[in-house]
Amino acid sequence: MTQARPAAVLFDCDGVLADSEMLVNRLVAADLSARGWPMDAAEARETFLGMALPDMLPVIEARCGRLPPDWGRRLSATIAHALESEVEPVPGAMAAVMAVAEAGLALAVCSNSSRAELAAKIARLGLSEFFAGRLFSFEDVARPKPAPDIYLAAAAACGATPAACIVIEDSLLGARAGIAAGCQVLGLTRETDASVLAAVGAIPFADMADLPRLIGLDP
Repeated sequence: MTQARPAAVLFDCDGVLADSEMLVNRLVAADLSARGWPMDAAEARETFLGMALPDMLPVIEARCGRLPPDWGRRLSATIAHALESEVEPVPGAMAAVMAVAEAGLALAVCSNSSRAELAAKIARLGLSEFFAGRLFSFEDVARPKPAPDIYLAAAAACGATPAACIVIEDSLLGARAGIAAGCQVLGLTRETDASVLAAVGAIPFADMADLPRLIGLDP
């Protein structure tokens, strides 16, 4: 599916590597429901899919009023604690990461999660060794997704031009970030309709187990 073997593969985390969307959304929904914005995990997902905490803040304050100054830090800590014991890998993700690493390609993770949440997820999945020094949170760049900053930073850390990188995303905001950075984007359709991802220039695919073949690693 890709033009040539990439120099680097840049993975989103939630919904691509970590099957964490419903866990995180459950905790966000519980927090906001307690603040007077009743919602369940599915509604939290629909409202905030792919968003970083700074971008969530004005949306929430418009409904709930001003939040405590440490709201984001406290929620992030709660989420990170739960992730350390509960999160599981997306089916096919572990084998896909190992195939990329065994092929000698550089790889990185780029997430709109906080540093604490991202580290907790990657450690829980046992993937830390594959991404040492190349874990990128929204806290590491000036602007979160859908801005291209995080993918530009990851490509540079991998010693690759953006055009030589393939981004693996599952959200509209993430796909837009990868496209804006000048990368080729493969859009996993577990969380977002294929037509939505394709409309912004991503190539939809349905199963992480197919990734090695899609990027030219399988015979």
